[in-house]
Amino acid sequence: MAEQLIITISGMRGIVGENLTAAIAVEYGCAFGTFLRNKYHGKKDKLSVCIGQDSRPSGQILKSAVAAGLSLLGIDVIDLGIVTTPGVGIMVRHLGCSGGVVITASHNPMQYNGIKLLLDNGVAPPPQDAERIEQYFLGKHFDLIDAAHCGKITADEQTDAVHIDKVLAIVDKDAVRAKNFKVALDSVNGAGGRVTKKLLVEFGCDVSAVNDEPTGLFAHAPEPTAQNLAGFCKIVKDTKVDIGFAQDPDADRLAIVDEMGTYIGEEYTLALAAKYIFSRKKGDAATNLSTSRMIDDVAQKAGCKVIRTPVGEANVAAAMLEHNCVIGGEGNGGVIDLRVGPVRDSLVGIALILQLMAETGKTVSQLVGEIPAYYMSKEKFAADKPLAGLILDSAKKTFADAKLDASDGCRFDFDDGWLHLRVSNTEPVMRLIVEAKDKSAAQKYIDAVLKIREKIRD
Repeated sequence: MAEQLIITISGMRGIVGENLTAAIAVEYGCAFGTFLRNKYHGKKDKLSVCIGQDSRPSGQILKSAVAAGLSLLGIDVIDLGIVTTPGVGIMVRHLGCSGGVVITASHNPMQYNGIKLLLDNGVAPPPQDAERIEQYFLGKHFDLIDAAHCGKITADEQTDAVHIDKVLAIVDKDAVRAKNFKVALDSVNGAGGRVTKKLLVEFGCDVSAVNDEPTGLFAHAPEPTAQNLAGFCKIVKDTKVDIGFAQDPDADRLAIVDEMGTYIGEEYTLALAAKYIFSRKKGDAATNLSTSRMIDDVAQKAGCKVIRTPVGEANVAAAMLEHNCVIGGEGNGGVIDLRVGPVRDSLVGIALILQLMAETGKTVSQLVGEIPAYYMSKEKFAADKPLAGLILDSAKKTFADAKLDASDGCRFDFDDGWLHLRVSNTEPVMRLIVEAKDKSAAQKYIDAVLKIREKIRD
């Protein structure tokens, strides 16, 4: 059975040519344009939107289609080319645009693509705005203008330079340069290779880059998991570098491999970045319900606290802005530093972790060893909304004694760990994240959920 087009707070995502076509992209551009015109009615004479894409071969077609939709609403479009998602977020504010668009399906396989929307602050629309845009799209309620007033489409190639300057401004470049770090980089043939290599050169690093050409023909499955990075781990070990960094296709997520070629993973990315930030200043951190307790341990040691939000970059960014957080992000390897921008940014993660290594003189494995370790399992399984609802209802009964947070699916907290069950924002699946002190403790919760699922399916 064909998958349905997914429209959520994270934007639109689907399979190109099956449920995501150029015609749909034009209409989604019209819907976003209509939303922006209504939002700024009487406040601005002329609106502009900047738009970028990851390296997927389908990106150019969809980008042109969205740009056409915006132009039909009289909105000027600035084409940034193949750039990272955080790069688009930065340029929205740098260029003073009314909004931004990223053509990306993040970590999904190549047959997928998506349209991610940003407001003028560089953050994805909050739920109420996302719902309004969706209604414009579904109802075809577009405020089209006449041919004489169509928006203009121009190009801008500044994104890399602006992005790098903002990242360098939050660290001591000279302190990192003095260490002459050897770094391996795997950008999975996505949008991150070009700009990340430039950043690492600024840091004086000796870079061994693989899969750095932005072809969109991913050399391995694009999500930066242990299984998908087995080959990269071997490269890190064989080349004897100080650290390995792996990005997803749009470079908003970062996974780490230590100097021995061991996959450290994505959960440590935020914890290590926070460890550095908290060593310099105190303040709150924000992260989502699915992120490891490691960030809580790091914050507690520094005398700081963590604010938890529903999953989704927009939710974390909103909490950071509201509470003026000094660091934030998600356990999928996304680090947010508001000094650079309210978007998950692998370049920020790289900079903060290299700075931490430079200032402490410690290896990645030593720094990881200072953070209390947990066993975490991340699984997903097919589940439509009715099935997901039945699973959640049954889980509430099964784990009735646990502390429950139902702001995003169900997160159950126990003395020896926690589990989070929720429907994905980007795939037609249900996600199960479990973290505990050891594997056996985690497995009992996993088994309980699998038992619930099997019982309901029978």
